Amino acid sequence: MLNFKNNKMRKIIILFIGILAINVLFTACSKDVLETTPTDQVAAAVVTQTTGNAMAALNGIHRALYIRYGTESSGSQGRGGAGVFNMNMDAMGEDHVFNSNNYTVEYRWILTDTPSEDTNTYKWAMFYEWIANANIIIAGIDDAVGDDDVRENVKGQALLYRAYSHFMLVQVYADRYVKGQVNSQLGVPLKTEPSTEPIARATVEEVYNQINADIDTAITLLAGKSQTNKSHLSENVAKGLKARVALVQGNWDVAVQYAIVARSGYPLMDQETYRQGFSTNLDQNSEFMWASHIVEDQSNGFGNLGAYISRNFSSAAIRANPRSINKPLYDKISSTDVRKSLWSPDGEHANLQDGYEISSRHSKHPYTNQKFLTESTGVALMDVPMMRSAEMHLIEIEALARDGEDGLAAQALFNLVSTRDDNYVLSTNTGQDLIDEIMVQRRIELWGEGFRFLDLKRLSLPLNRLEPGSIHDSALAGGVLEVTPEDNRWTWLIPQDEINANPLVVQNPSN
Repeated sequence: MLNFKNNKMRKIIILFIGILAINVLFTACSKDVLETTPTDQVAAAVVTQTTGNAMAALNGIHRALYIRYGTESSGSQGRGGAGVFNMNMDAMGEDHVFNSNNYTVEYRWILTDTPSEDTNTYKWAMFYEWIANANIIIAGIDDAVGDDDVRENVKGQALLYRAYSHFMLVQVYADRYVKGQVNSQLGVPLKTEPSTEPIARATVEEVYNQINADIDTAITLLAGKSQTNKSHLSENVAKGLKARVALVQGNWDVAVQYAIVARSGYPLMDQETYRQGFSTNLDQNSEFMWASHIVEDQSNGFGNLGAYISRNFSSAAIRANPRSINKPLYDKISSTDVRKSLWSPDGEHANLQDGYEISSRHSKHPYTNQKFLTESTGVALMDVPMMRSAEMHLIEIEALARDGEDGLAAQALFNLVSTRDDNYVLSTNTGQDLIDEIMVQRRIELWGEGFRFLDLKRLSLPLNRLEPGSIHDSALAGGVLEVTPEDNRWTWLIPQDEINANPLVVQNPSN
């Protein structure tokens, strides 16, 4: 990866918002296409010369979701692409508990108010790398020689990567989107061209307009195209992303509409499948719409997501710091709900899924998860979950409830939760009580998959790790047990390297 702090790379630091050194990602999966060109001078024209080249380049972005990021000084540990980013979003909430001081920068909210913190810098850089590489594909694919179906497929997926990356950036580095207001607050630099020229921050509204425009075009381009595997983006994934964005914007009708059509063809898994947890089986799981399947020769070992969130891999992070669910949330799970089996209340894991084991070197802590499992204690392979149909059900349910459709929301909630819990009965809650019940189910269902910090922020809710029965350790959490919605730390500071390299970028207020 590029050394973003090397002075010789000052001009390419602006690659955070426009990379042309495309070998960073593209050579990962397209060496046969590009090997005749010096790896530091890959011409964009080569990438889009043919639709075959462009598809190979797109595969480089697919793989980029789980490669390591960061500077040489950081060793790139704990910086494993989209999966680790999602894990970090959960770690900043109240439901994800640390049991040791390993890799606690996000847990302690250090990176939000520290622009020089490398874990902040790499996240910004990572998403803009994907945008920049997607832009190169988008800019040249129309003139590529080859099959029109492949051209549309590649362009549609590249547009989705651009939309997804801008969406994640604007949620983290800008103030939240407010329904019914003119969202003129500063967003993030909006990159739609493969250029290294400095660019100012667009407004939040402008960023969301572009995100939706890219998704809409992608839906059209990907219509009827087959999904080669679940690492690839599809029409369903595009509609799922549309539903996610609509939920954040409070566009309830759009959220419901697209959540329903997005999950078509992806039925909810049965209870026995759920009980087995998430491991290297997500490509075969009917519920998963988008997941990165890491093959053995592309494994990053201790850089994989599985080396940080799984229960069984024998890494220093997991042996010392297996991740727990907070007791108050665990206690809200019905004893007849299959999801209750995904955590061990005494930490002994007597009911660990068949075929898996925990070594004698693994420390034991209450409420540790067995939702995520690597291939074995010595192999860190684990698929990276990105989108599943259960989330689409939850989007539909929440949007209905927030739109005042209590009866429809309660029925939709029953349709989901009854597949997890045979004893669940149709809710009689209404109004805020129903919304509260729905959000508890969302927290249970999506634990560890990257939503809690973003949900708290979009809903302008406080961080509260002090609920009665909480098992958070104040020392491990750096004293971050409560954060009010007004706190500036919900909007992360932009990396200092970007501020230094791009004079047009205005920094966010610090705490």
